Amino acid sequence: MKIQGQLFIWLSVFILVVAIVYGYWSMEPAGTTALFLAFGLAIMIGFYLAFTAKRVDVGAQDNKEADVADDAGEVGFFSPHSWQPLALGLGGALAFLGVAVGWWIMYFSAPVILVGLFGWVFEYYRGENRTQ
Repeated sequence: MKIQGQLFIWLSVFILVVAIVYGYWSMEPAGTTALFLAFGLAIMIGFYLAFTAKRVDVGAQDNKEADVADDAGEVGFFSPHSWQPLALGLGGALAFLGVAVGWWIMYFSAPVILVGLFGWVFEYYRGENRTQ
């Protein structure tokens, strides 16, 4: 995690230099603002990773002598049969269509998003997996 923090801090320094040069040469406020905001995001992520790296054990990515197998292990649990991301994707697509075409489409996208969200959150609280 230490190397990722350093990468983001160096990336933020680069973005800051680019933002200053771009702002001076172009005199264009939108792009300059976007670059300064990107600098802020990169520096926040870099300092978070650097701060967190001091509190956790050294990972395999920080050990120069580590093998790929040293970082193996369980990543997490991913549902193998969930249809809820499809509902969220369709609801999100309808919501963005509502921004482009007309806000009235949000009345149709909001229920689809809510059904997908609640279905995904409470997916394992029904049927045989329900707790008593």
